Amino acid sequence: MNSIPLKEMEKAFLNKDATYDGIFFSGVRTTGIFCRPSCTARKPLPNNVSYFSTAREALFAGYRPCLRCRPLEAGGSHPEWIRGLLTALEETPERRWKDVDLRQAGLEPERVRRYFSKRFGMTFQAFCRARRLSSAFQQIREGASLDSVPYDTGYESPSGFREAFAKYFGKAPGQSRSDDLITVDWVESPLGPLVLGSSRRGICLLEFTDRRMLEAQFETVRKRFQCAVSPGTSDYNEQLKKELSEYFEGTRKSFDVPVYAPGTPFEEKVWRALQTIPYGETWSYFDLAGNIGVSAAVRAVGRANGKNRIAIVIPCHRVVNKDGKLGGYGGGLWRKQYLLDLERNDSL
Repeated sequence: MNSIPLKEMEKAFLNKDATYDGIFFSGVRTTGIFCRPSCTARKPLPNNVSYFSTAREALFAGYRPCLRCRPLEAGGSHPEWIRGLLTALEETPERRWKDVDLRQAGLEPERVRRYFSKRFGMTFQAFCRARRLSSAFQQIREGASLDSVPYDTGYESPSGFREAFAKYFGKAPGQSRSDDLITVDWVESPLGPLVLGSSRRGICLLEFTDRRMLEAQFETVRKRFQCAVSPGTSDYNEQLKKELSEYFEGTRKSFDVPVYAPGTPFEEKVWRALQTIPYGETWSYFDLAGNIGVSAAVRAVGRANGKNRIAIVIPCHRVVNKDGKLGGYGGGLWRKQYLLDLERNDSL
């Protein structure tokens, strides 16, 4: 259920307000089509419009995407009104933002909070705090003085910094020089936003942000790597963003970015086998089990397939039922069908 007041959504929809793109979607009952708020198509009567928090909700309600505003496709990683704020956060991660700072930048604090909660799964202040601490972590790991890091990252005292650092990372700053950190970022795709994460060894996470198991996957990553998960940028993340763009454009059929996906020995064997399924083809769960020499363990193979944390790059979407039906997919069957259609069309 959308937390934005109905009157506010109606006003944004009627005014074609692009600042609400990605915040909600509108479905027109008389046509069965859903759009971005900024869609330039003729606006219907308000009583013929339904509102949805995500494109996924609109699709599952039976609406199809508008061919004019293309609500499933990226129009840029973020709306223009938020892009400047994200740039400022990257340029000065140590800054402590207050509501008055947001208003001076021409932004409504409540709208910013809604956007960050919806898109990133955390409040704006939590995002800023995590960004400050991840910046501190990087400085410490690169050998910076523990006396200077607290002040360089926006903390007023070393004791306050140590307390926040230990709470977030589970260790005191001085014990963290050689530890790893999972750096997470977000990227748009024709199937909706994706969260991606990397360690020093490669990409370890790629999931759709509305997947029900996303929080559990974050916790699994934390436990598996024994380190914190924090927003930020990394070379691996940027490489994956580029390769994903090429994949969805149909110009890339395999990924070159390093992958680091630790699991149980059985899970790792299944995930390695998944990466050998040719682009544009599918295997059954039985085929996959036979490939790794465990034909009698089809169910176990299916469970390992479902625990894959790196969607698309480790192509679990290429596994279907023996009768050719789609089977399951954590990101939703509509996404699985889209990916298979994309690959089949480009392989012809």
